[in-house]
Amino acid sequence: MKNRFLPTFNIGKRKIGEDAPTYFIAEIGANFDGSIEKAKEYARLAKKIGADCAKIQSFKADKIVSRRGFASMKLKGVHGSWKRPVDEVFREVEFARAWHKEFFEYCWSIGITPSAAAYDYEAVDLVDKLGIEFYKIGSGDITWLDMIEYIAKKGKPIFLATGASTLAEVNEAVCTIEATGNKNLVLMQCITNYPSKFESANINVLNTYREAFGAILGYSDHTPDDVVPLGAVALGAKVIEKHITLDRSLSGPDHPHSMTFEEFGRMIKRTRELESALGTGRKEVVAEESETVIVQRRGLTAARDLKKGQSLKKSDIVELRPALGIYPKYKAVILGKRLKKNMKEGEPIRWEDIV
Repeated sequence: MKNRFLPTFNIGKRKIGEDAPTYFIAEIGANFDGSIEKAKEYARLAKKIGADCAKIQSFKADKIVSRRGFASMKLKGVHGSWKRPVDEVFREVEFARAWHKEFFEYCWSIGITPSAAAYDYEAVDLVDKLGIEFYKIGSGDITWLDMIEYIAKKGKPIFLATGASTLAEVNEAVCTIEATGNKNLVLMQCITNYPSKFESANINVLNTYREAFGAILGYSDHTPDDVVPLGAVALGAKVIEKHITLDRSLSGPDHPHSMTFEEFGRMIKRTRELESALGTGRKEVVAEESETVIVQRRGLTAARDLKKGQSLKKSDIVELRPALGIYPKYKAVILGKRLKKNMKEGEPIRWEDIV
């Protein structure tokens, strides 16, 4: 199908999409532990291990959750494990609006791209004025079409997560972006649970997205380790996002389901190896097979000592390695041909040896 969105675009000097290496987002989330200095440390370490982006979440508790609403629910998932009102937990992990400028400028100064999931209009405008290079829209806002439209009209690239949604809901969100004329979209499969299960990952939905929407593909992952990201890259994902932490045993809502920096760095290294292994799609003999293409194939060989001028019979020929002589598929062609020279048993039969 014709792409509804651009197959490539740039974040700064970094190309995203077709024929570009996988773009890695280190999601800091709530793991900065209430400290701008800790957030900057995370950005510095993310840069060191090869991540392309250090991302924060920009929200205020009273603009994202309702205490009364959550209090009316009996929660079984991660929110229910907190044992405290949900709004209190969110309030404790707010990334102060006053810190945004300092964090963004620090990231740029060390050569890593800062970004944010902005969860209210004020946050969207704030990071826009700071010069945000792309917006991440979290899965929870996929049905908030007014907000999606507002962000899309800023004209910046959008990375849209699609956890806990149907294909129809994804389509509504994508069409909302498309209607603004914004052509820079990364559509990211996601399972919104913390951690999420391998059997729920549904990496193959990336094939559905490719056919349905023609956007750059990505995966925002909450499973342990790097199995799902590697599978996603193998299916064409060009952006991978994972939460990152100094220590999963630290207190806080995001630490337990995050990757350590060592694990994140290993994921990047393994992805680069995978990208190299994926190749071009053209089937051909590669350089390192230049010898084995001969030594492991068979060629037509003299089955016994043969005399010049004699006509070749089946019993005169045997198929043996290495393939220095004529390929076996031409055996019927040379039967009845006469030899130009004497041949020893085991000697390869070449085209120039027959007439």
